[in-house]
Amino acid sequence: MVIFQNVSKIYGSDGRQMAALEDATFSISQKEFVSVVGKSGAGKSTIIKLIIGEEKPSKGRVIFGSYDVNKLKYHELPQLRRRVGVIFQDFRLLPNKTAYENVAFALEVAGRPQSDIIDFVPQSLEMVGLKDKMLNFPKELSGGEKQRVAIARAMINHPDMVIADEPTGNLDPINMWEIIKLLMKINELGTTVMLATHNKDIVNNISQRVISVENGKIIRDEARGKYILV
Repeated sequence: MVIFQNVSKIYGSDGRQMAALEDATFSISQKEFVSVVGKSGAGKSTIIKLIIGEEKPSKGRVIFGSYDVNKLKYHELPQLRRRVGVIFQDFRLLPNKTAYENVAFALEVAGRPQSDIIDFVPQSLEMVGLKDKMLNFPKELSGGEKQRVAIARAMINHPDMVIADEPTGNLDPINMWEIIKLLMKINELGTTVMLATHNKDIVNNISQRVISVENGKIIRDEARGKYILV
């Protein structure tokens, strides 16, 4: 599914360089649930940007399925990104569109026919428990509900992988665990999930594979890991 082969990402010029990621090697298999943990600036976001082709590695290879991300041309990136659903901490919903329209928009930009939108959007919102709030605007939804809309949007193209980038950072504990349960349900149904987080309680309670990142380096990769960064 995802393969990083000795991947480094260097920012800056020759006189002043910073390694956001250094010599990272790991793989993520289909149907895995993986937590990538580390403090802010550790390199988690760089890994995500490399997977979705937002950045190219300075060294090494990034593979996603049949795509060699290093070699993808700009016009080929949408094909890759339709295979990956990304969920952000700040939801990134369009404020002037309803929950239904926010999810439908992902299909519209992919060029899907209206019949697909009519069929799939209600199904996706029902999966996250929001079928009765399809016509609500983001300002009418709680933080947890906004994140559920974001998850429905991420899943609407039936991606091979979902990447959740600090998805619970703006949520209270009750909604936090509801979102984590939803991500685990998505994984149980066969979608690979990568959770980028610095939340120790989540990582220690779900008992899944943990990749620990510190100062741009992968320092630990455990099949049933704990959050043990200092």
